[in-house]
Amino acid sequence: MDKNKNRSIVIKRALIILVIFLLGLTGLFSRFVYIQAAKEVQGHDLEELLERRWSQSRVLEGKRGSIFDRNGETLAEELTSYTVVAILDERYHDRVEDPVHTAQQLNTVLDIDVSSLTEYLSQEGRVQVELGPNAKNLSYEKMKEIEELKLPGIQFRQDPRRYYPKQTFASHILGYTERDMSVARMGLESSLNEYLKDEQGRISYQKDGKNRRLTNANEIIDPPKNGDNVFLTLDTRIQMAIEQTMNQVIEEYNPERVMAIVANAKTGEILGMSNRPSFNPNQYESIINYTNFNISARFEPGSTMKMYPLAAAIEEGIYDGEEFYQSGSYQIGPDRIHDHNRGGWGRISFNEGFQRSSNVAFSILALEKLGPDKLYNYLDAFGFYSPTGIDLPNEINGTIARNQRIDAATTAYGQASAVTPIQQIQAATAIANGGKMMKPYIIDRIESTEGETILNNEPQIVGEPISATTSKEVLELLESVVTSEVGTGRPYAIDGYRVAGKTGTAQIPRDDGPGYLTGDGNFIYSFMGMAPVEDPEVIVYVAVDRPKIVDPEPGSAPVSLIFRSVMNQSLQYLNISPTESTDQKDEINEMIDVTGYSVSNAIEQLESMGYDVVVLGDGRQVTLQHPLGNQKLIPGEKVFIKTDGATVIMPNIEGWSTRQVYGLAIMLDLTADLVGRGYVYSQTPSPGEELTERATIVANLRFPGDHVEEDQHQEGDSLEDEEEEEEFFMD
Repeated sequence: MDKNKNRSIVIKRALIILVIFLLGLTGLFSRFVYIQAAKEVQGHDLEELLERRWSQSRVLEGKRGSIFDRNGETLAEELTSYTVVAILDERYHDRVEDPVHTAQQLNTVLDIDVSSLTEYLSQEGRVQVELGPNAKNLSYEKMKEIEELKLPGIQFRQDPRRYYPKQTFASHILGYTERDMSVARMGLESSLNEYLKDEQGRISYQKDGKNRRLTNANEIIDPPKNGDNVFLTLDTRIQMAIEQTMNQVIEEYNPERVMAIVANAKTGEILGMSNRPSFNPNQYESIINYTNFNISARFEPGSTMKMYPLAAAIEEGIYDGEEFYQSGSYQIGPDRIHDHNRGGWGRISFNEGFQRSSNVAFSILALEKLGPDKLYNYLDAFGFYSPTGIDLPNEINGTIARNQRIDAATTAYGQASAVTPIQQIQAATAIANGGKMMKPYIIDRIESTEGETILNNEPQIVGEPISATTSKEVLELLESVVTSEVGTGRPYAIDGYRVAGKTGTAQIPRDDGPGYLTGDGNFIYSFMGMAPVEDPEVIVYVAVDRPKIVDPEPGSAPVSLIFRSVMNQSLQYLNISPTESTDQKDEINEMIDVTGYSVSNAIEQLESMGYDVVVLGDGRQVTLQHPLGNQKLIPGEKVFIKTDGATVIMPNIEGWSTRQVYGLAIMLDLTADLVGRGYVYSQTPSPGEELTERATIVANLRFPGDHVEEDQHQEGDSLEDEEEEEEFFMD
C-alpha cells in the first residue's frame, strides 16, 4: 500500500512538472512566435538592434549654395577650411616633442603669441588639443604655410566654411553666415536661406565583428541635397568702382555715412549698391553698422526731389519754363521760405530757377500751379507712399508730410518729407525710361546645382506716372542743370557723355530738439544722375552725409568724386558709346572687330579709319579690344588693342581724358585712381614701366592753363557753393 501510495505521489508530481514544463515550453514557443512576428523585445526593435550591431553609417555632407554676380563671378561660396590640431600623447610617434620651439614656429604664421601657444602645447594628460580661435578656419594658403614648417605633431582637420572672396564688397546685400554656416545672420544669406541651405545625406553598409566593411554588401545611400545657387543683377566691375571710390571718400572726407546705387534705367536691375560704414563678412565680429542705408534709412532728400514736382507740372500742362518769378523768398501764411541764396537772383525764369535749385520756384509750383492735392497724387504715382518691394530684407517706407499747407511747398523741394534712396531710384526710372517706372530688383535668378531654374525675375513696370513726352522734356531740363553756366550740377559733367541730373543738399534734423543742424558740412549732399541723355541706360544715385570739408571746398566734391567715376566706368563697362556732337555725325564710323587679327593688320585697318591706336602687350595677335566691334566711334578716338604677349608696358597718358584713362584700365583689368578734372598732366606708373597684375593707374588731371595748386577751385565753384546751405530756410 505504501509503495503504491508513493508511486502515485511521484506520478502526480511528475505530471505536475510535465504540465509546468509543457506550459513553460508553450509560453516560450509562443514568445518565440511573437518575437518572430513582432520583431520586438521590451519595446526594442530587434531588426534595428541587429542592424546597428552589424551595420555602419555615416553622414554625407551637402554643400551650401553659392552667390554669383550677373557674369558668374563668385561673391559667396563654401570652401574647405583648416583647423590646427596638435598631437601631445607620447603613445603616438608623430607628436609635439618641443612645445617652445613649435610655438615659436607657429607664431610666424598664426596671429597667436608664443606664450599662449606654449601653454596650449604643454597640457598634460591630453591626447590632442586645438590652438584657439585664431588657429581655426584657416585658408588653404595659410595651411600650406604651416605645413611647410614640418613641425612634428602638427596636423589639420578639414571643416567647411563660408567665404566671401571679394572681402568688403556689397556686404550689406550679401550679409553673412557663421563661419560653419550653422546660422545665416543678415542680408541675402538670411532672406534666401531656404534656397541656399543644404541638407545632409547618409550612407549605410554592413560590417563584421571587427568593424570591417563586408565585401559585396549592399549599400543604402540617402544622397545629400546641395543648396541652390543665387545669381544677382550686380556687376562686379561696377560694384568695385563704387567700393573703391567710397574708400577714397572715407579717407579724404571722413563722412558719417555714404550711400550709392547704380541701376539699369530700362529694367530696374540693380547693377551696384553699397554703404559706408561697411564690413568684411569674413570678419563679421568687427561689424559696426548692420543697416543697409539704401533701403533701410529714410531722410529728407533735398533738391533731388525737385524733378518729380517738375515732371508733374509739365505733365499737367501748367509749366512755363520761360515765365518769370521773384526769387529769394516766398511767404506762406506766417512762415517765409528762402532760397539757399537768401537774397535770390532777382526776377528769373522757372527754368533758371530749376538750374539754380530755387526753393521759391518749387514752392510756387506746388502751391499756386499744381496745388497740394495734385502734388501728393503725383508723389503717390511716383511710388513715394509705399516701399518698392525690392528683393532685399528690411526695406522701410518713406513718410510724406501733409499736415499743413506749407508741407506741400517743403516737400516739393525735398524737406519735411523723408524717403529712401531706393524709392528715389525707382521714381527716377520713370524720368529716364519714357514715363515707365520700373521695380528695382537685385536677384536675377535662382538655380539648382543641376542647373534647373527655380526662380527667374523679369523687369516689371509698376506705374506710368508721366508720358514719354514729359519724360523727354524733364531730361532736357535735368541736362541743363549739368551744362548751364548757372547750373548746380556742373561738377557732375562727364567727358564724352551727356549727363542729366539733380543735386541735393539736405538739412539734417537735430536729435536734441526742433530745428536742423548748422555749420559747414552738416548736410547730406547728393546727386541723382542719368546718362546718356538721348537714351538713358544708367541711373546713379550718390549721397554723402556730413563730410569733413574745408572752406572753400564745396560739399559736392565727395559726391562728384564717386558719381563721375562710377557713372563713367559703368557706361564703359556696358559698352555705351560716347555721345556724338552735331558736327561729328557725318564722320561717325562703326567700329570693326579686329580680335584675331595680326597686330600690324589691326593697326593698319584702324588707322585707316582715323583712330588713334594704343597697343598693349608685346605679342603678335590681337586678343581683346576696346571699344568692342559694332560700336559707333568718331575719328580721332583712341582704340585699345591687347595682344597675346605677356609683357605690357605703361603708355604715356599725358593729355588723356578721364574716359580714355578708364578705357585703358578696363582693357588691362586694373584699378584707375583719378585726381582732379580735365586732362592728365602726371601719371603713375611712369611711361615705359612694365605693368603688374595688381598695378593701380594713378593720374592727376587739370584743364589746360590751370595751375596745379588751383585744381580744386575752378570756375563754377561759387555756383556749387550756392547749394551748400540749400533747402528750407524759414524765419
